[in-house]
Amino acid sequence: MDQLNSLGHHTKYAKDYAPEVLETFENKHPENDYWVRFNCPEFTSLCPITGQPDFAEIRISYIPAQRMVESKSLKLYLFSFRNHGAFHEDCVNIIMKDLIKLMEPKYIEVTGFFLPRGGISIHPYANYGQPGTKFEKIADQRLANYER
Repeated sequence: MDQLNSLGHHTKYAKDYAPEVLETFENKHPENDYWVRFNCPEFTSLCPITGQPDFAEIRISYIPAQRMVESKSLKLYLFSFRNHGAFHEDCVNIIMKDLIKLMEPKYIEVTGFFLPRGGISIHPYANYGQPGTKFEKIADQRLANYER
């Protein structure tokens, strides 16, 4: 069994962006292609210009390869954006890139459904498929056909 530091232990909250809290465990079915989806309806970050809070639902969907993200560590990671100043598009891309680095999924997509500020809502979307595989083609197709 993998050594997990967050699950089953006292929760310590990071004061700012903390990718180091992310943890993984072994995928028991790497030969299968299947979806894992996380919804975080209470995501918050700060506007890097005004310092005002931004609120969003972050959706993360991925097809795992060998490693999977542990959900408590993901919660702590997403919570670490609470005092972090970043634009909406930046948040979505940072989350996706950190998860790619962490677990090297076959495919991943991250969408942010940010609540309106000044009468405009923003819904950034980013995705990735492992290069040279069918998942790279799927990423291209899903991006080209993306619509909320």
